[in-house]
Amino acid sequence: MTSLPLVFDAPRRGLPPKHLADLSAEQRRDAVESLGEKPFRAKQLSHHYFGRLTADPAAMTDIPAETRERLVSELLPPLLTKIRHVECDDGTTRKTLWKAHDGTLLESVLMRYPDRATVCISSQAGCGMACPFCATGQGGLQRNLSTAEIVDQVRTAAAAMRDGELPGGPGRLSNIVFMGMGEPLANYKRVIDAVHRICDPAPDGLGISQRSVTVSTVGLVPAIRKMTEEGLHVRLAVSLHTPDDELRDTLVPVNTRWKVSEVLEAARGYADKTGRRVSIEYALIRDINDQPWRADLLGKLLHRHLGPLVHVNVIPLNPTPGSKWDASPKPVEREFVRRVNEAGVPCTVRDTRGQEIAAACVQFVAEG
Repeated sequence: MTSLPLVFDAPRRGLPPKHLADLSAEQRRDAVESLGEKPFRAKQLSHHYFGRLTADPAAMTDIPAETRERLVSELLPPLLTKIRHVECDDGTTRKTLWKAHDGTLLESVLMRYPDRATVCISSQAGCGMACPFCATGQGGLQRNLSTAEIVDQVRTAAAAMRDGELPGGPGRLSNIVFMGMGEPLANYKRVIDAVHRICDPAPDGLGISQRSVTVSTVGLVPAIRKMTEEGLHVRLAVSLHTPDDELRDTLVPVNTRWKVSEVLEAARGYADKTGRRVSIEYALIRDINDQPWRADLLGKLLHRHLGPLVHVNVIPLNPTPGSKWDASPKPVEREFVRRVNEAGVPCTVRDTRGQEIAAACVQFVAEG
């Protein structure tokens, strides 16, 4: 299988010390044994972190006090410190700014709906894809997040839902989307490991169904093909944003490496292998990519390459300070959606949340 191009490797500096969530079940046992403890302590520790959603040694009363302090110190080091929560939508949308051990800032967003609760998580601090309409991309890439830093965003969101921190009382975290800061497939190994920690049954993981997880990409074709062979059943989302290569070379610079047809063929391979529909993300930008002919071309290409295994999410562009980019007018948006649907491709407008707190798509900037 083709390896990922080095140009997409993030700086390796600054990753935190090893954490329980970085390790497989077997590696956890080995780590516990290397500390002079019985191997079964690894399962106890995992039960607390993944099952009870806690890293507080005081809560681990089934482990002797002196043992638990050492195990927690060595295998559950603090990863993310909450800087602040910002809320909107009557408290049902909550953005959290986190600070990592090295001062790196990142964001996640927890959104509660009547029938589900979704957390949008970051896989990198910043992003190196340089899409000009995206605030995260314009800020550049700081570093990859570790597997445990990714997983900890999900664990804290699951605990917040369990504890009723959002309006509506106690509930359950049901969906995870890798659509926060960063290009997930540019941090490939750690993201795949994070998916396993999120989805493996407790105490090995958080026990959330793979079918409730979405991994997005701007179209790193070798990584999509590699993920196709992982045996996963997560949903793949492709941030396409335009069907023609000429414009996409500008809107999504990685398109100069892998063209639209290559991206869609790789996505079809994933859909065929998993049986899961691919989500096509399309940020609709006024007078840039919202023309009727582009809607027609999008429908034609998706029908040809993906057939019934596709759904288009039209995303009204979310404003970012100082940006020249703007959302398309609603009549233009409705016509765009109509034309894609008319081509036989399901197309809907995504419910965008968190605009007023810069928590919506393309708005993540993680400012202190």
